[in-house]
Amino acid sequence: MSEIKTLEIPKWGLSMEEGTIAQWLIEEGTPFSKGQEICEIETTKIVNVLEAPFDSTLRKIIAKAGDTLLVGGLIAICADSQVSDAEIDAFAQSLTGTSTVSEKQSHTNASERISEKVSATQVETTVATVTQPNNLTEQNNAVNTQKSIAQGGYSIPVVLQGYQQREEIFATPHALKLAEKHQVNLAKITGTGRQGRISVHDIQQAVQAAGGSWPDIRQQASAKAAKSKADDSLVLATPVARRLAKQWGINLHDCRASGTRGRVCKEDVEAVYQRENPVQTQKCDQDNITQSAKPTTIAMNGMRKAIASRLQEAKRNAPHFRLTVDLNVEAIQALRQQINSTVPQVKLSINDMLIKAAAAALMKVPQVNVQYDEKNQQILQFAQADISVAVAIENGLITPIIKAADSKSLAQISNAMRDLATRAKTGKLAPDEFQGGSFSISNLGMLGIQQFDAIINPPQGAILALGAAEKRAVIEQDSIVIRQMVTATLSCDHRVIDGALGAQFLAAFKQFVENPALILV
Repeated sequence: MSEIKTLEIPKWGLSMEEGTIAQWLIEEGTPFSKGQEICEIETTKIVNVLEAPFDSTLRKIIAKAGDTLLVGGLIAICADSQVSDAEIDAFAQSLTGTSTVSEKQSHTNASERISEKVSATQVETTVATVTQPNNLTEQNNAVNTQKSIAQGGYSIPVVLQGYQQREEIFATPHALKLAEKHQVNLAKITGTGRQGRISVHDIQQAVQAAGGSWPDIRQQASAKAAKSKADDSLVLATPVARRLAKQWGINLHDCRASGTRGRVCKEDVEAVYQRENPVQTQKCDQDNITQSAKPTTIAMNGMRKAIASRLQEAKRNAPHFRLTVDLNVEAIQALRQQINSTVPQVKLSINDMLIKAAAAALMKVPQVNVQYDEKNQQILQFAQADISVAVAIENGLITPIIKAADSKSLAQISNAMRDLATRAKTGKLAPDEFQGGSFSISNLGMLGIQQFDAIINPPQGAILALGAAEKRAVIEQDSIVIRQMVTATLSCDHRVIDGALGAQFLAAFKQFVENPALILV
């Protein structure tokens, strides 16, 4: 027998504990090669692509899109085509200790249907299942075949009973919901819509032709649409849409799929929520003010939760103190302009220059180039300056690392920063490109912020906050002059960096910024 292999949630970085399947990039039954992209997995930091660790065929998907599993959790079973489906199912059962996903799903749906029938007081008759053929049971069967399921004006003949959730059934969403609610077997109904699609009108015609009853379609349209109770775990949806649907109690079958690749997106779920919860307005008789009933609820994604958790931990555990210095950046700006004008292939930013100056200062004051190992009560001091640079992305904030910035040229730092920022915004960073680092820089100067305090990025010992370069009046030799100035604020963890040590770093940083020739040698 060919070997059966599994795919699991990988561990991308020391802090990763779980992953959410964002989407599968190949379907069941598809052969793949080692290194081929199999699926996208969302972590607390990025959406990364799982590459195949071997050659095989994707035989069974265990974790659907939107499922969250711990690291090492089983997501799929792979094997060559020679392995039978029965062997795959047996293998899956041996790993999980339960029936396969499809079997569990069918059992759950059947249980829900049974409980619905028991609790519904309007159900008059149900069809009995007989296992032993004798005269009495045959008579009962004959009687049962004459009965219909009658409920709320609907009477479904036995010949059309037996709703089955099957992917090959092509019907409108409304028709699917009503067929499930009234247990209509759509496989026995011919659709008259485009490409044979079954409509509610087709169901009505078929039921009435078989001797049953179905209320007029216009009456149905005026009634409030019933909410679907079908299992929506197989509905294609984005992770955000699935989380919102779960939070608001919305079945994904009730949502239109307007997203890419036929997926239900966030806007589709919000549309259903707004339809079911219309904003209530009240007109005040005195001042004629219209008030909105509810604020908009926005679910936090994995990255936002991770940022909240880490920064709350840093603020709570690390005793922050801050030191501020004003920097004259005219010389470093002049050097930047000179390099950009004389070396066409290089396009330096002021941020690139300040990263290089910070790296030089860390080499001069290495006691600031540290991490704090809280568990073992140790200070980890690094021989090279791995500088994390804060980059704002759609889902939050990420800190790609310029590794060994002290030994890189300005051009290398510029190219590395541009590449890392681009891949950070598209979720293509590898874990070791944003986890770790010995020091952080956060620059809000491009947004016009003059000065701010940054929260330390644990387990690092310090972070440097940089404001905008602007013209200010300063005093030089008892004269007031106009200079391009930047305010830099250093936040330090007092457990590992004292005030005097932080001041030494800022003095060195100021020296390199105001005398930029020093960072070139």
